[in-house]
Amino acid sequence: MAKIMVSAGEVSGDMHAAAVLKKAKEKNDSIEIFGMGSTALKEMGAEILIDPTEISTIGYIEALKNLRQHFKHLSQMKKLLRQRQPDLVFLVDYSAFNMKLAKACSLEGVKVVNYFPPSAWVYNKGRAKKMAAYGTHIAAVFPMERDVYQQAGAEVTFVGHPLVDLVEVKKSEAEIRRDLNLKTEAKVISLFPGSRRGEIESLLPEMLKAAKRIKNESPETVFLLAAADGIKIDYLESFIKKVELELKIVQKRNYQLMKISEFIISASGTTTLEASILNTPQIIAYQAALTTYLLAKYVFKVEFVGLPNIIAAEEVVPELLQNDFEAERIAELALNWLNNKQELNKIKEKLQTVRQKLGGGGAVEKTADLLLREGGLKNSG
Repeated sequence: MAKIMVSAGEVSGDMHAAAVLKKAKEKNDSIEIFGMGSTALKEMGAEILIDPTEISTIGYIEALKNLRQHFKHLSQMKKLLRQRQPDLVFLVDYSAFNMKLAKACSLEGVKVVNYFPPSAWVYNKGRAKKMAAYGTHIAAVFPMERDVYQQAGAEVTFVGHPLVDLVEVKKSEAEIRRDLNLKTEAKVISLFPGSRRGEIESLLPEMLKAAKRIKNESPETVFLLAAADGIKIDYLESFIKKVELELKIVQKRNYQLMKISEFIISASGTTTLEASILNTPQIIAYQAALTTYLLAKYVFKVEFVGLPNIIAAEEVVPELLQNDFEAERIAELALNWLNNKQELNKIKEKLQTVRQKLGGGGAVEKTADLLLREGGLKNSG
């Protein structure tokens, strides 16, 4: 039986890996899939032996707290590699971990495809050279990613970004509002505090304080809070009770919330790209350990942290970083936008350019075909 070992360490990586491997299974239903991942991969039928999403962290310093557990997982994956002898290893995101696993695959002579590879196009181009030296085939989702890996000597296939296909809303705005019991004229702002407890504890309190101030100034505004998969409602409610704000928590409707929102206030990450594809303006929040921030800002000289801004190479949407992410500043920006549709329309125009740079669609199928081709796995479809 043909075998693919998968390594996805975070919620978003798990989702993207599952979409590709589901498509690969449709093309060749004899493939056995096993390895590291979480809910989405389990649901599509993969045998998941390690779920590391509980210890997912943001930043270099924060990851050190769980270093022993990460190395334990790496040791388990190396052992799995030797024991199960897959035809191909599919690495998705989780860069620091997957770079080490790519090296192990190289030593074992196992082919590797890396989807969402290390962000060498943002900083530290030496990582692209390492992945090239390991013989890793890069499935590039951004054009600048393709360029930097090709320059490093890696074999690269530009597949485009899968979110172009995955992000869609079939219901009309009127239907969504009706489902959520929202008035037609209500102005909606949605809060996306992230998918990890560390993010939520860092960002949600300031988001809620800002929301209360906005509500005082603009009583007709309605706030919705997106609950990420794996985050319990009562946990989120514990934050809301502290500010005494009327707010509805919504599960599994992220794209619908983006569609009906004037704009969103979001943790930096995949959500900001999803909102960009739906042409939804956003305020991007980012807080990390000071050492992590200083490394990114002054050592690696990262100009932007938000994906829409990185892709556009300009500040399309505002980023509130570190101490700048405070309730007063959030409320100031939000109230200006609520009273200035022209400003929001300018942002929407620029977000269209961001979407165009993500490719013309079909990334999931292109990546599935790449896996079958690289692994020598016959397409039986």
